[in-house]
Amino acid sequence: MPQETPRQYPLDLPVEPRLGAEDYLVGPANRAAHALITGWPAWPDRIVLLVGPEGAGKTHLGAIWAAASGAAVTAGAAAALDQALGADEPTVLLDDCDAEDADETALFHLMNTIRERRGFLLLTARGTPSLLWPRLPDLASRVRALPVARLDAPDETTAKAVLIKLLDDRQLRVEADVVDFIARRTERSIGAIRELVRAIDRESLARGRAVGRGLASDVLARIWDRGD
Repeated sequence: MPQETPRQYPLDLPVEPRLGAEDYLVGPANRAAHALITGWPAWPDRIVLLVGPEGAGKTHLGAIWAAASGAAVTAGAAAALDQALGADEPTVLLDDCDAEDADETALFHLMNTIRERRGFLLLTARGTPSLLWPRLPDLASRVRALPVARLDAPDETTAKAVLIKLLDDRQLRVEADVVDFIARRTERSIGAIRELVRAIDRESLARGRAVGRGLASDVLARIWDRGD
């Protein structure tokens, strides 16, 4: 009996996401956060905390604000503090301020510097302050006082729109009935939808086939099995 030829999966090359304002899909789960962030400079405070789980769209919404405000985009509190100290009215975006290795002392001084210099600061985090973050008491009290823009799980309509956008980002042409089939069965989380589309793209390239219901079903089954 002939053996099945092992399937060769292509290199998982990165796909550059479209992060423009026109590419951001607004729905019930993110409308309030979108309105607050894009309402700059009429913010209720000079510092705003944008929270949401991984893959919720914090990077995209932050990029929209940075483009509109001219903010310096930074990946660590120390770098953000350097930016703030080097400008008269600094405007800074700091991603993942609650990362496990975050410099809380630098973040504390960053927030003070922004207020002293009458600048603006957008912080992104996976969640609001808790017993685990921040650990520095003076920082914790300041973060808890911030206005919060919250990104929640998308509703069914928004989840489907995100699915269509991510398929389009990868130039995957999928029939409407197949999109409906996938949307009804995927986890309603932007991060999960992004991972699913990535897996569908890889499977389509490996098989040399368009994305149909059978291919999508196989990928979904594999993801479900992995989650059990």
